Amino acid sequence: MAGSRISRLFESVSTKVDHRVGWYRLPTLFGLVSLVGIRKRLRRHNLVDTGSPPTGPLPPAPPRYRTARTADGSFNDLKHPAMGSAGSRFGRNVPLTETFPNTDSMLKPNPRTISRELMTRDEFVPATTLNVLAAAWLQFMIRDWMSHGKSPTENPWEAPLDDDDPWPERPMRIMRTRPDPTRTPEEDAAGLPPTYVNVESHWWDGSQLYGSSAEIQAKVRLGQDGKLRIGEDGLVPVDPKSDKHPADEPGFWAGLVIFHSLFCQEHNAICDRLKATHPDWTDDDLFDRARLVNTALLAKIHTVEWTTAILGHPALQIGMRANWWGMAGERLSRRFGRLSKSEVVSGIVGGPVNHFNVPYSLTEEFVAVYRMHPLIPDDYAIHSSGKGELLEERTFSGISGRKALELLQSIAIDDLFYSFGIAHPGAVVLHNFPKSMQFLEREDGIVQDLAATDILRSRELGVPRYNQFRRLLHLKPVESFEELTDNPQWVEELRRVYDGDIELLDLMVGMYAENLPKGFGFSDTAFRIFVLMASRRLNSDRFFTTDFTAEIYSQEGLDWIADNDMSSVLLRHYPALKPALKGVKNAFAPWTNVSS
Repeated sequence: MAGSRISRLFESVSTKVDHRVGWYRLPTLFGLVSLVGIRKRLRRHNLVDTGSPPTGPLPPAPPRYRTARTADGSFNDLKHPAMGSAGSRFGRNVPLTETFPNTDSMLKPNPRTISRELMTRDEFVPATTLNVLAAAWLQFMIRDWMSHGKSPTENPWEAPLDDDDPWPERPMRIMRTRPDPTRTPEEDAAGLPPTYVNVESHWWDGSQLYGSSAEIQAKVRLGQDGKLRIGEDGLVPVDPKSDKHPADEPGFWAGLVIFHSLFCQEHNAICDRLKATHPDWTDDDLFDRARLVNTALLAKIHTVEWTTAILGHPALQIGMRANWWGMAGERLSRRFGRLSKSEVVSGIVGGPVNHFNVPYSLTEEFVAVYRMHPLIPDDYAIHSSGKGELLEERTFSGISGRKALELLQSIAIDDLFYSFGIAHPGAVVLHNFPKSMQFLEREDGIVQDLAATDILRSRELGVPRYNQFRRLLHLKPVESFEELTDNPQWVEELRRVYDGDIELLDLMVGMYAENLPKGFGFSDTAFRIFVLMASRRLNSDRFFTTDFTAEIYSQEGLDWIADNDMSSVLLRHYPALKPALKGVKNAFAPWTNVSS
């Protein structure tokens, strides 16, 4: 009881200091301590279960899946097998009473007006501390984490258009989110807020490579030595018998393809290493362990490399590494193992499972803060990785959809990695949304304005608007547009579009307009969800906690995870990139230009 009182006092003091000063303005050590208190409070108040319909008793875990990940994410928690599995619901980070969509203001202000007047990229604003691989990596991760599934085409939202709007049809139609197929009449009768399911597994389990169903997993596996199917050209072969071409899926582009190819090759390299030591292991044995190792390596890269690249604040350079190794650090962790059960001392990985009294799931608010399309440039220069000469120039439409695969027939993958490595992504700010995504012609013939869609989607899913979102995450609301941003042009534009009402401000717009802490690539408001959910994905997963052992992974597997990072993976499969990566400490930071 005394410990609980002390913990709550710590949370309260951390919040008050954050309100008065801002945790990111504190000296590094004090900033870290403040973040621990902020995260504690978020864990206690901002993990909300949306429930699940009653099901009959599930069978016990098959013996294989007591030590391996299932295709659909079931049986990660052996006592609650359906938790986090594909087809289970998104949770929330705000109280359920705050998640009812306001149908009266669904189109207020008009999402298309917001797109045209606040989002349009007049001039590309680069994020100069990053490279385009950081943008591609984020989408590669999102393909693992979450999808609401294919939207129904009937009964779309309809946004009226101004007379001078060049959109090809009137009104603009934006498809609705797929309804929750698990919703029960009893839940509707009780007046509960809408719920939605994640068609992917909620776990950090590499489902963008391995699939979220047994059917898909069977198609991507070679059936020999635990390996995945991949062509001699390094590309995943397209099944000619399939009626679904991967390039026809929305969001398919060259950046996604090259990371998919890279980590399929990495999986197969892990299989070779494991088989050399364990020649008696079956195809399933090798596949299961290689998947565990590859997935953990992906999680490690995201935690200690991607995140520290996009969040350059000194406290987070320490804090994100502490999520993996604890404050004891990597060197002590590798030499002595865990020194304590405490995640602060020895990190989350290898520690105990902790759901913080709420069934694990990803959340709608997590989805909302990861809407970072401004990272994507509109224009791309493709260079040779050998001498750096310009090979060709393309727009985003020329490297997406089926044109992405056409590009890869003439351009080597290492040239694309190099070209993205020396180029900057866009900054996540207003007036920097890619024009190619404001008029996105999909392979299925549907035309989308993704900026308008992103705005409407958060409203539809009941994500609170900016100020209420901040209140619910224990942040001070902003009192005026002037307090939100020190850009006077944005202040006037925001006031005009939102008719002077700061409470109407959409979450995404506020996050893009917000003054950023030093070193931040996205807003402190978005970071509150990040600081809560980034660690939760590790805390809840037994394969990152209690089962992160040599018995489950093999010692060779644990060594592979410990010994590798993004640069070593790239160089293993594309050694020609060595000159470009020379002296580069983080592979998501700008690479060396070999032509200079």
